[in-house]
Amino acid sequence: MSTQPETKNRITLISAGGNLQPVDLKGASNCKMQPLLTQTENAPNFSMRLFELEPGGHTPQHSHPWEHEIFILEGEGQLKSEDNIGFSSSDAILVPANTLHQFYNSGTKPLRFLCLIPNNSDYQQIK
Repeated sequence: MSTQPETKNRITLISAGGNLQPVDLKGASNCKMQPLLTQTENAPNFSMRLFELEPGGHTPQHSHPWEHEIFILEGEGQLKSEDNIGFSSSDAILVPANTLHQFYNSGTKPLRFLCLIPNNSDYQQIK
């Protein structure tokens, strides 16, 4: 009989920003990402990732068959899609499924945002 508590029913705390890794995908520039909460941390439904883009940096232009939610922590930028949409800290953005999009830091300071996606998506596409 194990004396260890079941981890699936425990609260998980992750320190954000200490393990940002470069996004190594064609089309990404000065872009880093850290998975915060994923299935590895027993998050059953959604993954939360922290992105950081240096001034002039951007994610690759891409689309995927799932929606994702974005919350801008700090900085300012453009969501390049059919329409270019400007955003800044404290903005929330919904990117619908199958929408071609790219995040671009148009400011002079780092752009940091949270990106939430369903766990059944292939989030390894952006890593």
